[in-house]
This record gives sequence, C-alpha cells and structure tokens, in this order.
Amino acid sequence: MTKNGDGRDVPLSRRALDELQALPRDISGGVFPPNSTSALRGLWDRSIRKANLQDLHFHELRHEATSRFFELGLNVVEAAAITGRRDLKKLRRYTHLRAVDLARKLQ
Repeated sequence: MTKNGDGRDVPLSRRALDELQALPRDISGGVFPPNSTSALRGLWDRSIRKANLQDLHFHELRHEATSRFFELGLNVVEAAAITGRRDLKKLRRYTHLRAVDLARKLQ
C-alpha cells in the first residue's frame, strides 16, 4: 500500500526476498511494526553515525537507486515500475546519471 492509498506490486530480487524472509516479524506479521516511524528514524541515525557518514538523508537512497537502475540497463518504464513513479517528470527528478558512465556508452 502506498502513502496515497494505492496498492502496487514491487518486484524484488531473489536475494532481497531471502533477506526479508530472514528478518524477525512483528506480532502483526510485518517486518516493521505499525507506526514505527520513530523507531526506523532511530535505526537510520544510529547506522549513519556508526558508518561515520554525515549529511546523508534516507530519502537520498531513492535518488541513488533510481540512477543505478538506469546504469543496470533498465528502461524508463521498468525503472518507473520499480520506484513507483507514475509521472516520468518525477522519475527524471530522481535520476542522477554519472557523466563518466554516459561517456562510456558513447564509445
């Protein structure tokens, strides 16, 4: 279920499915308990400190993943399906391709 209340299927790799299935479950059956935003925030902050990273925001992972999908060779429709972007303008906003990778394709 998305934040807008729409349901959608999210394609996951076999490795991602295995990792999710190995995680402990909440009594509700989910990986994250309902209303666990503050708990997730705490885990994120602790992980950032432990990795000695500064100024990295959780939402930036979406930008990074979208860019990497294109580097893997996914087309616009495939990347949109995985990221949940229905508007291609917004998909473009989340895409940050590296010049060196684009130049390599031109050779």
